[in-house]
Amino acid sequence: MCEEHGTESGAQHHPNRRALLVTGAAAALTLNSVSFAGADEREPAGSQGDTSGRESRTVRGTLPTGSPDYVYLPVEVPYGVRQIDVSYTYERPRTPPGTQGNALDIGIFDERGTQLGGKGFRGWSGGARSEFFLRADDATPGYIPGPIRRGTWNIALGPYTVAPDGLAYEVTITLTYGKPDAAPKPVYPPERAKGRGRAWYRGDCHLHSVYSDGRRTTAEIASLARAAGLDFINTSEHNTHAAHAAWAELAGDDLLILLGEEVTTRNGHIVALGTDPGTFVDWRYRARDNRFGHYARKIRSSGGLVVPAHPHATCIGCNWKFGFGDADAVEVWNGPYTPDDEVSLAEWDNTLVSGARSGKAAGSWIPAMGNSDAHRDPDPVGTPQTVVLADDLTREAILAGIRAGRSYVAESSQVTLAFTAAGSRGQHAGIGGRLAVGPDESVTVRLETQGAPGCTVHFVTDQGRLFTTTLDADGSGTAEWRTTAAYAAYVRAEVRHPPVVPGLPGPLAAFTNPVFLGRR
Repeated sequence: MCEEHGTESGAQHHPNRRALLVTGAAAALTLNSVSFAGADEREPAGSQGDTSGRESRTVRGTLPTGSPDYVYLPVEVPYGVRQIDVSYTYERPRTPPGTQGNALDIGIFDERGTQLGGKGFRGWSGGARSEFFLRADDATPGYIPGPIRRGTWNIALGPYTVAPDGLAYEVTITLTYGKPDAAPKPVYPPERAKGRGRAWYRGDCHLHSVYSDGRRTTAEIASLARAAGLDFINTSEHNTHAAHAAWAELAGDDLLILLGEEVTTRNGHIVALGTDPGTFVDWRYRARDNRFGHYARKIRSSGGLVVPAHPHATCIGCNWKFGFGDADAVEVWNGPYTPDDEVSLAEWDNTLVSGARSGKAAGSWIPAMGNSDAHRDPDPVGTPQTVVLADDLTREAILAGIRAGRSYVAESSQVTLAFTAAGSRGQHAGIGGRLAVGPDESVTVRLETQGAPGCTVHFVTDQGRLFTTTLDADGSGTAEWRTTAAYAAYVRAEVRHPPVVPGLPGPLAAFTNPVFLGRR
């Protein structure tokens, strides 16, 4: 049961009651509203009345187990407010092993409302911050600067996990009155960098800064990206686009900065990759709500790609439950290589096998990619990185290369691959392409590798792993294998380190998207 009461001078006391509302998808709990003394009588900003001073209200309550995903605390904001400050705490009791503790996220929506996909979103910090502020000219990272208008605002609480005895919380809202400063016009990074024409470009499309739950500044990330030999990055903060305007000064001829979001639902995460500046993608739905397709289309209509992230990660809410029908690519390698990446790789390969055997692989396969998901030191930026064959170093060209699967994934810029298939009559195809040959025509598959000492090369087809060889001591070498389209519907390459656990595959150093064999 939710309990609520004011605790500071002038606070409004309300009976304990709550309402269960449906906000476009999942059920949400709306608490009693918080109002401020004299709100109705306060004169509009800019009038001759007194608009100085500060007022605070504190609300306490307890959320039970089984609470909705999102709980809204309405705040009646009067005229003349210059700044809103919000802070919160909650109890974090010890729980027995295997029992969930308390975790409470927070964000805010303005007077335009909390409707799913609406315009009211003003920021989200999840569980990364205990306080935030908003005003016209500035805001806490993760939040959107802009006018503080009169009306009903909503603090969004997200009970991520709730302990058996409930989640006791305290939220304090402080309004500062006064004349607002002018809101700056946002400036975004350019959509083009100085490229090398049609070439292979390296990028990391899943990164977090202080604008969500990361600990690095945007400047630190840009510096690390350059040091890692990257040509492009994509900003992907959890459930907010607030960082989009923070990257403009960090882009340059040598670094293309794409804009996006990590859409962090309770049933899996999506990297919205390369969207238009200022694009907000809502996350307040589960697979059962049948809303993911709508937001996948929104990402595409904003010029971006839909990329399910770490589909087999073990964190709560990370496991992917939406299916892959709306995906443009899938992140099968996330950060330093781990067993859940191996599961994701195998699942992705199964989709290639299924498509090949149904005759649909040529036009409907989903390319794979890899990203670091780096949050803080010592997380390495660019481990792994997706290496894309693109016509130039532009947003449009990079996204086109990823969408087409003209890419491979490498653990660092030290690893370079060149993977091709050739027919007996001079036909050639590269990564993500199709070699048009008859079913029994001889095909030569060739992989050139550099920068992978101690590793082995494997060629994988719809029939499984059919070829293995060892690289030279310096990590370079060329591997060739002959096959036919009748024997292999596709071929892709893996470069692996020695096994860590006997009997299991060694960690990846790199892998390619497939080359398909045979006529359509």
